[in-house]
Amino acid sequence: MKGRQIFLDHVGGREASALMEDGRLIDLLIEGDRPRPGTVYSAVTDRPVAGQGGLFLKTPDGQAYLRGVKGIGAGEVLQVQVTGYAEPGKAIPVSHKLLFKSRYAIVTPDAPGLNLSRSIRDDDVRDELLVLAHEGMEGSEMGLILRSAAAGAEADEVAEDIAAMRGVAESVLEDASAGPEVLAQGDGPHVLAWRDWVDPADVVTDADCFEDHGVLDAIDSARGDQVTLGAQASMFIEPTRALVAVDVNTGADGSFAAGLKANMACARALPAALRVRGLGGQVVLDLAPMPKKERRSFEGALRAAFRTDDVDTVLAGWTPLGHYELQRKRARLPLSEVLA
Repeated sequence: MKGRQIFLDHVGGREASALMEDGRLIDLLIEGDRPRPGTVYSAVTDRPVAGQGGLFLKTPDGQAYLRGVKGIGAGEVLQVQVTGYAEPGKAIPVSHKLLFKSRYAIVTPDAPGLNLSRSIRDDDVRDELLVLAHEGMEGSEMGLILRSAAAGAEADEVAEDIAAMRGVAESVLEDASAGPEVLAQGDGPHVLAWRDWVDPADVVTDADCFEDHGVLDAIDSARGDQVTLGAQASMFIEPTRALVAVDVNTGADGSFAAGLKANMACARALPAALRVRGLGGQVVLDLAPMPKKERRSFEGALRAAFRTDDVDTVLAGWTPLGHYELQRKRARLPLSEVLA
């Protein structure tokens, strides 16, 4: 199966989207049981966390935690947005800086100004998009960002997207709820696929397309901990309570360059492997043996691989024991949880 395909189907009764490239599963979204990122609440402040600059809030879906706030007392009503998934037993992570995001447009109530994606470099295209931005946001004090996908879209589609996101934002901001309430739901897997997987692809929506096109087999493989890296190398991805451990092995290849080749293959494969498995938090790489002088090459490959990943990831660097650490946003639910 060559090329790029997007499949929209269901797994175990849950809405799901899969992105395949040349027969490989490179992204997967499955509906979970927790509040979706992007959900906007009217929340009531509960109690501050001493010394941490945060406070807990009451929402319709349980307790939430808001960082980086000062001077807010108990009992106040705030509009907040879910930013990711919490670890089991912890509060929902939220932000008071709202974003209303679609395929082409992001409306930013707390950040005025009209901006375009930096990846849009053609001056004529930028001028045309700025005209659409000014027309679509005329009379509003909210900000707008036009995403890179807007550069290749029809003007009418971009204008409609701006109007839709502006309408949602204005509706939410005008809500005067006095207690915990859901003001807007985050997007589900099918909408997220349309919103974020914007590169050209064949879209398949037939019933049972996951089974017919091998997606279910790829998901079953992702539920295991082994990822083949070509030749005889592999890596094992094993989540624990504290962190995600990644162990890179060269297999039976005993050549001098085997370790470097396996580690470079790990760097290229790791973003997709973590996305598909829905893994975040602290990630520790136990790499195959390689000369210290090759560390810079490995870091460059890793940085390039994560540059196109849509999940915020901090490349923290090397530990004294020679492990490499990452810190990754919990933007997905673990595959092992949603398909338990």
